[in-house]
Amino acid sequence: MTDPIPVPPPEIRDYDLGESVGYLLARAKTSMSNMVTQRTLAELGITSQQASVLFMVASGKCLLAAELAREYGIDASAVTRLVDRLEKRGLLKRVRSSEDRRAVRLALTPEGEAIARRMPAIFTSVTETLAAGFTPEEVGFLKNMLRRVLANSCDASQNANAAAGQNPPANS
Repeated sequence: MTDPIPVPPPEIRDYDLGESVGYLLARAKTSMSNMVTQRTLAELGITSQQASVLFMVASGKCLLAAELAREYGIDASAVTRLVDRLEKRGLLKRVRSSEDRRAVRLALTPEGEAIARRMPAIFTSVTETLAAGFTPEEVGFLKNMLRRVLANSCDASQNANAAAGQNPPANS
């Protein structure tokens, strides 16, 4: 005799996960990340996160480990491990700032820069695959909606910090 399958409570049973915006965004992000990783592992021998870090450093958007932690929403120790792996592979190096000896900037090696230069083509190819059948207007609309989601998340974070007595909003 088999054990009976437990029946979930109504608040779980009646929730349509497939209609959840959060679930759909998370699944889309996972699919995109997996597709980029398949390409970067096959073509470059690194993960999508490692390749993305190289690209962010090359673009000048994230030149400090703390900036990477904020951009990716991960803790400093995870960034340190990621940077350690890239440095060990000879793709990235830490450079002490001459102005502030406490600050350690990230810089690409020539090999890291070569990988970063290949990333836009990989990002574009994966995005085109995922957006197959979308009109240019639909892609633009999707980007605008995602920007609004991100802006709302920044506003929510600022409001939560202000409520907790940290970093009051800029317009206070």
